[in-house]
Amino acid sequence: MLLTLAWGSLFFPGLFVLCTRWLRRARPEWTYHDCVMISTRVVSSAQAVLATGSGIVIIHTCRNVVSDRHWLAREYVWFLIPYMVYDTYAMYLSEWYRTTEQNCRYSLTIFRNFLSKNRLMITHHVVILLVLVPVTQRLRGDLGDFFVGCIFTAELSTPFVSLGRVLIKLKQQHTLLYKVNGILTLTTFLSCRILLFPFMYWSYGQQQRLSLLQVPFRIPFYCNVANAFLIAPQIYWFSLLCKKAARLFDTPPAEKDG
Repeated sequence: MLLTLAWGSLFFPGLFVLCTRWLRRARPEWTYHDCVMISTRVVSSAQAVLATGSGIVIIHTCRNVVSDRHWLAREYVWFLIPYMVYDTYAMYLSEWYRTTEQNCRYSLTIFRNFLSKNRLMITHHVVILLVLVPVTQRLRGDLGDFFVGCIFTAELSTPFVSLGRVLIKLKQQHTLLYKVNGILTLTTFLSCRILLFPFMYWSYGQQQRLSLLQVPFRIPFYCNVANAFLIAPQIYWFSLLCKKAARLFDTPPAEKDG
């Protein structure tokens, strides 16, 4: 546990620093905010690839969705904790550079802007650290590694979301790559963050010889409540992505370029 925490504490901030320094040298015309924002996206994508890979390994290993075990189901959560702490600080750092570049140097104003613009993501990180970590590491006992792996794969859409933000920074919104990436973002987000939950219910039902509609009534009530809390923000974020995609494909080319 301690070794994994230490590796995570070194890996994510270290990758962020390396990316930021490289961008400052490779793109001297960019501001500190630009470099920090893109570096944050690179680190988020790296974490997403690691989480998705871990999840796929766990899912394929655990034939019994309730009782089968895989060491990654616990170990990667310890690796994830430093990322959540780092990412919260990186978001604040990005807001700090953005605000100071606009000649606003009041710490309280910067902190308020940070909380206002990132309140949903901050809540997401806090819930993971204070609720999901104790559940996955202690409260669930030795059961449910398969479902932990499924939750890990929800990160599959993150690299596409990050690439979209980078392409916007590079003013590539009008390109085919940006449109294809938008489609991939919607597809992966829908399949791995929303349809993932019916898939977990279906997988349990297959093992217990239950239909998909019977499963919610045969599992503990708190499992349904927890899944509802997990899927609610995903549906909200997906609606925002759909609105953004609709604006992209409805906007005339001349307006996009402007």
